[in-house]
This record gives sequence, structure tokens and C-alpha cells, in this order.
Amino acid sequence: MIKTKNSVAVFGGGCFWCTEAVFKSLRGVLSVSPGYAGGETKNPAYEEVSRGDTLHAEVVRIEYNSEEISYESLLTVFFGSHDPMTKNRQGNDVGTQYRSIILYTDEDQKKVALKFIEDINNSNQTGASIVTEVSPLEDFYEAEDYHKNYYENNKNDMYCELVINPKLEKVQKRFSELLKENRVS
Repeated sequence: MIKTKNSVAVFGGGCFWCTEAVFKSLRGVLSVSPGYAGGETKNPAYEEVSRGDTLHAEVVRIEYNSEEISYESLLTVFFGSHDPMTKNRQGNDVGTQYRSIILYTDEDQKKVALKFIEDINNSNQTGASIVTEVSPLEDFYEAEDYHKNYYENNKNDMYCELVINPKLEKVQKRFSELLKENRVS
């Protein structure tokens, strides 16, 4: 029996419905759980987080097989699928709960994330800098059940059609070699 190396990454890149759908499409990703992290309130509820009362961000906890997909590849998709240069905003979602954030689980992830950001900033000719927060993961609070698999369960919802579908199409075009399948449905 072959043993796999399962690892965990936690990212926030705006609404967790979008972020969940993006990472679920990647080869080597075993599970994606939407939730809340990076704030102060214990056991927050969606309503509190969405009002900005908790300092938590909407995030996803990604369990992945590091022999199939690297942390660096996850970072590439993370930075390529949201706007890491606008503070506390992704599209129409505004507030600290939608900030760009990486919550590292160990010092290696921290070093890789910081180096990744430094490399992007050094190669960016527009002068804009990454505003993504890099912090240790202290607590992760799983979101309520109705947020899980949101895209899969609500594909005909207007939000899915207008926001998530274009994001998935962008990921499909830019990162096709990392997808579980050749096309996003």
C-alpha cells in the first residue's frame, strides 16, 4: 500500500464560495472546507463574520496530497484567482472578512509564502504590491453546512453564474495542467 503525504493549507481570497470551487477543481486536493479564521471571536457565526464583527476572514481549509500538488502550486492558483493587491475587497465584497490572507500551518509554509510574495512584488512592473496578510493559523472554524459545496449545490444561482463561473473559467485557462479534469463544468 502506498502512503500519501496529506498536508493542509488555509487561504482567504474573498468569498469562500468562490475559493472553495476553485480549489476543489485541482488535482491532488482531497477536501476543501469553507470556514472562518484570523479573527478573535470563538465559534463565530456567518452573520457575525459577514458584518465584520469578528475580525475573521472567510477562508478555506484545503487538505491536499503534497505528492500530487505542491504548496507552491496552490499559492500560484491562490494568487492567480483573486486580487491580492486590493486591501479588504474582492469585487463587490468589501470588508476585512474578504481580505486576502494566507494562514500558515508551519514555518516552512510561512517562508514559502513570504518568498512567493517577494518574488511577485519584485517582478511586478506596475509598482503595485501584494497586500495579502500572512499569519499563523490559530483556529479554524468550519462554516455552517449550507456554505459547504455551495457551487456544486447551487450552479444555477445568479451568484454562481455571474461570479463563480467566470472565476472557474479563468482558472481553467490559466492552470489547466493542475485541474482534476480537462474542463470545469
